[in-house]
Formats: sequence, structure tokens, C-alpha cells
Amino acid sequence: MLSTEDLKQISGKGITEEQVKNQLEDFKKGFPFLKIDAAASVGNGVVAPADDMRKQYIEAWNNYKAEGRKIVKFVPASGAASRMFKDMFGFLNADYNEPTTDFEKKFFAQIKKFAFYDELDNTCKANNGKGIDALVAEGNYKAVVANMLEGKGMNYGQLPKGLLLFHKYDEGVRTPMEEHLVEGALYAASNGEANVHFTVSHEHMQLFEKKVEDKKQMYVDKFGIKYNISFSEQKPSTDTIAANPDNTPFRNEDGSLLFRPGGHGALIQNLNDIDADVIFVKNIDNVVPDRLKDDTVTYKQLIAGILVTLQKKIFNYLEVLDKGACTRECLDEMARFLENELCCRKSGIADLSDEELVAYLRSKFNRPVRVCGVVKNVGEPGGGPFLTYNQDGTVSLQILESSQIDKSNTEYMRMFTEGTHFNPVDLVCAVKDYKGNDFNLPDFVDKSTGFISSKSKNGKELKALELPGLWNGAMSDWNTVFVEVPLATFNPVKTVNDLLREQHQ
Repeated sequence: MLSTEDLKQISGKGITEEQVKNQLEDFKKGFPFLKIDAAASVGNGVVAPADDMRKQYIEAWNNYKAEGRKIVKFVPASGAASRMFKDMFGFLNADYNEPTTDFEKKFFAQIKKFAFYDELDNTCKANNGKGIDALVAEGNYKAVVANMLEGKGMNYGQLPKGLLLFHKYDEGVRTPMEEHLVEGALYAASNGEANVHFTVSHEHMQLFEKKVEDKKQMYVDKFGIKYNISFSEQKPSTDTIAANPDNTPFRNEDGSLLFRPGGHGALIQNLNDIDADVIFVKNIDNVVPDRLKDDTVTYKQLIAGILVTLQKKIFNYLEVLDKGACTRECLDEMARFLENELCCRKSGIADLSDEELVAYLRSKFNRPVRVCGVVKNVGEPGGGPFLTYNQDGTVSLQILESSQIDKSNTEYMRMFTEGTHFNPVDLVCAVKDYKGNDFNLPDFVDKSTGFISSKSKNGKELKALELPGLWNGAMSDWNTVFVEVPLATFNPVKTVNDLLREQHQ
């Protein structure tokens, strides 16, 4: 099935023949649905700390930072903004010339509210000799949209979302990339430094680097700190082979194998390369202007404080286990902590011998830890917090997407649709073990949690394979805690008109 040329192509991407064969086998077998115990809720997997505890956790975080720990803010920023402008591309290609849909009408009715309005107006004048008002007055709406989306204009249809103008300030306008630099200074800086890492697609790398170089000094002056800003690309070795509907390798017109990016789960490799004690993970488009940042900063400090408090207790327990002089009472206390605080449950614990219980506790404690902010469910598409069964028979907290759930199981679908909370991708991660060594994060991926989807290329149908998602199966074997955070901390921009929401004005 695989020729010498194929093997050369595979090797050139840093992928093994065995990996490709395993991926082709995944297409044949598919991935199992997850077995669910319950949707996580407050009191059953989701923590909602009272005011006094919030203060204690924030203080714990500030004390931790004062110890000179290395903290990194990790921002997945690889995607182009094309999906954000889907409706406006539709207008550009429509057989009518004036705004017709509600979306199009809203865009033009409130166009002056966009942070990029002035740049778009100047672009229209440069390319058409007229500004937005004049073009709209003569009914040339499509010229305005073309100047926004196309390469001859602002090229927003192809730029990365992180470099679009999102927010207006008296001193100018800001991109999401800049808002993340501000956040880095406000809750993730230590030793007078803020470390911010962006994952960027290859074609946008130079643009990102230039924009950072142009803007960085402004924020150095504003906050009086040093910024260490780094970038990485999704690795070619995380690409996955595409298959025909009959599960044979899909080939390009020149006969070569088609590989596709493995999805955001591929970024576990980038995360694994980060040298840090604690890593915050937050999507590029979930940012707000400064006037609304207080909640974001407060709750980032809160979930980080919970993380380092839990980690300290876990490390203490592991050191006690290493000494080997633990009473059954002491072991039972650890088992209760594992079940109640880390929500990792297993039936039959009481029947284990001391030796078996020590081995079980050590295996469950000695792994990366993440605390995830979750917001109340308001019907946004995406994943949610669940208690699910693992392959070793334990139940633990996971973030699940709808594609991981058996839709023919009415009870599971009820849990999913009636779940009280939603995952906004608001994570803080501890990635070193109790001896100060880095965990090898790929060791904690549940490889059985990938995704298969239908795509096409040049009119030919194909099957695509996505790796276990970064905050789904890629972190399946981490210790996970969910904390309720306010909806005000979740303000993603999925369409251009989301920028017209009050939270982005």
C-alpha cells in the first residue's frame, strides 16, 4: 500500500510508518464514544468558592509568584480569520448588491463602531477614491467589503485573527495579540517579566513577529516589565494522513499522500516544549477592553491560586509516600483527597491492600494538573465539563465535545444538552512533577479520543483525522478541577458582528 516514495514523504515530515498505519487503522475502526457518569455541576465536579476562599486563593497565587516561579501565557493563535467573515464573503459573492440579511444590515448600520473603521475608510479612499460614506451613498456596498476582506485592501479575510483591530482606546486601537500582552502583565508576570507564547501558522509568522516588534515597547513602558515573547508553529510531525471513503490513503493529483493538520490537539507538542512551572492557556479571540478586565484578572488569579494550593498538597502526599512509612489512616486520607478534591473515583478502594493503595495513589497523584474555569451554559456551541470513565475503570473530570458522545444514547444527550456549564478554554496548568522535572505531556494523551470528519479536496470526498483535542483527550490523564467563573470572562469573537457587542466597545 505504501511505496518507497510514500515512505520518503512520511519520513520527511518526521512521522513513522507505524504512525501512518495506526491512523489508517483508526479510520477503519473509528473511535469509541466515551462512557459518561454525569455532567459536572456545582457540588459534583464544579467548585464555586465563597468570597473568603477566593481571597485566600488569590493571596496564594500572589505568594507563589513572589517565589520567582516561571509563568507562561500560552495563546493558540494559528487560525486565519476567514470563518469570522463567512457572512461577509457570502455577501461579496451574492447575486444582490445591497445588504439583505439581518447580519449584513447590522454590519453596515453599525460600521462606525468597529475598531478597524478608520483603517477601512482610508483603504477605501486609497483604492476607490472615496470613503465608506460616499461608497455606501452610491450603493457600492461591495467595494467596502472587498476593501476589508481582499488582498488589495486590508486582507482581513486571510489575516490571523490575532492581528485584526478589535478594540478602540483614546490612545489608539488594539489587536487581540496586544490584549494578551496586557493580560500577561496583569496576572501572569513574575520577577518583573511576562512570558507570552503564541502558536502561529507558518504563513503568518513574519506578520506576527513584526507586529510584536512594533508594539512591544508600548506595553513595556505602560507596565514597567520586560516581555519575553516567543512563537511556535504546529509541527509537521503532528499532521495526519487523509483517507478515501474506503479507508485507503487519499492521494494528491501528483500521486503523493495527502496530510492534513491534526487540529488543536497537535499543540500538546508545543505545550510540551514550554519550560515553565505554570502555564495559562486561553484562546486568541477571548479578550475584552481594559474597562472590563477586572473580572478576567481576578478569576485568573483565583484559578491559579487553586492550582498551586492543590499542587502543594499533592507534592506533600507524594513525598510522604516516598518515605514509605504511611499508616492506613494516612492512605485513606489521601484517597479521600483524590476522590473529593480531584474528583477521581474508583470503586473497591477499601478492598485494596496498603501496597496496592500506595501504587494507585502514586500513579494518580504524579501527573500534570489543570484547573479549568467554566461558565454557566448559555447555549454556545462547544464542550462542557463531565465526569467520565477512563480506560482503567476510574471516573474523572473531562471536557467533552458533542462528537465524543453517542447521540443514540438519550440519557447522554440529555446530560449534554442540559449541562449547567460550558468550557470557555480558560485553563491554568502545572506541568512539573514533585521533584521539579518536566512531565512529558504526550504520555498523558488518551489516543482513543480522536475525531474523524468528512472533507473534500478538488471535488473528491475524503476522511480527515483530528488528534485528541488539546483540552479534551490530549489532557485526558491529567488531574482536573473545574471552577465556576463569571460569564463576563468569556467574550469570544466568532463573527465580525460579535465585535459590535457591548463587551467589545
